Amino acid sequence: MRHLLVLLLLLATPLARAQEPGGAHGIHAHEVVSDAALVPLTPPPVVSGELTTKRFRILHTAAATGAAHELSRQIEGVRDTFGTILGKDWPGVTEIRLGVGRSEFEALALPGGKPPGWAVALAYPVHQIILLDALSLNAPDGQQTLRHELAHVALGQLAPQWPRWFQEGVAQNVTGERYSLTHYGAIFRAVTQERVFHFEHLDRAWPDVPSDVEIAYAQSAAFVAHLSAKFGPQAMAALVEGVARGEPFETAFGKAFRTSLLVEETDWRGGLAARYGWLPLTTSSALVWLGASFLCVAAYARRRQQRAAKLAEMAAQDAAEDATLRLLAAQAAAANAQAQEGLASTTDATWPDWPAGPPGTDGHEPALETDSALAEGAAPDYLDDEDGPHGRPPKPTLH
Repeated sequence: MRHLLVLLLLLATPLARAQEPGGAHGIHAHEVVSDAALVPLTPPPVVSGELTTKRFRILHTAAATGAAHELSRQIEGVRDTFGTILGKDWPGVTEIRLGVGRSEFEALALPGGKPPGWAVALAYPVHQIILLDALSLNAPDGQQTLRHELAHVALGQLAPQWPRWFQEGVAQNVTGERYSLTHYGAIFRAVTQERVFHFEHLDRAWPDVPSDVEIAYAQSAAFVAHLSAKFGPQAMAALVEGVARGEPFETAFGKAFRTSLLVEETDWRGGLAARYGWLPLTTSSALVWLGASFLCVAAYARRRQQRAAKLAEMAAQDAAEDATLRLLAAQAAAANAQAQEGLASTTDATWPDWPAGPPGTDGHEPALETDSALAEGAAPDYLDDEDGPHGRPPKPTLH
């Protein structure tokens, strides 16, 4: 049973994507630029319009006009959700630059901050600017991309320095990524294989192996969710304020949560087996989803088998029909040939051979005696038979 559950979990967990060269986020299609030397100039020439809300300014190209209006109706509500995680809002007005396609996306970037070739979003936290390709907003993970970049801007505006795991953990909690089966599977794998990282190793550096990157993201999101649920938004706001005052992260952590990072991490790690081990896997709703996934795969396989069997049956029926047609054609040809032969024999029967005549005539009509022969007194041959000299009874002799 355990092996079956492991197989189901691995099938349900997507493969980790490799880190892109130079990418800060590895499995995310976004990037963060922290270089304060980049100076925002006047809006690029490609900008054709501007929309403003209470806390946002949206610069857009002509092609992105519709997407900009739609974004302006949603963006304030998205920002309000950050208060439940961080406990407070970040100050100022955030600028969002919106274009359509790669050329406009790059044209909207700050001078010296060209986006990587694989990125569809770019955050400049120091300048409070977000760069977006409008096409990415229509993708299935479009809202996650937007929220992820907003999280980096929020943390960058609230304090200059954050541990890498905390930044990524906050971003994933805001986007809702931590609720995915991928994250559950990554932590499950880390727990069962004893590969959970210590957060001091995820402070600045990030793993290079794709499977380890997935674990690092998942456990960062889980730990931030643990802190937010256990201590509440007020304690999270105190942590943010302490770091904003210039306190080291661990010092602000101790003041806000009345415990040390090491102690709280040890407590959190001790409960991982109960939350992500075999027991919750077999008793929680995760098993329901895994079972549903397995049933979907099984139903799909069965459907393919039924379809293949149906196609084979139809092919067999077609072959049988072709054989029947060929047999009928052969029978018709044979009947036609027999009819032709019968017609030929009937034609021959209408002209029978002439019957043989008397002996010596060779089957031809008897020749008539000439007058000269009769005159000489010769009796005709046809008078000769067995009853008389010429086939007639002899005349009686008169006396």
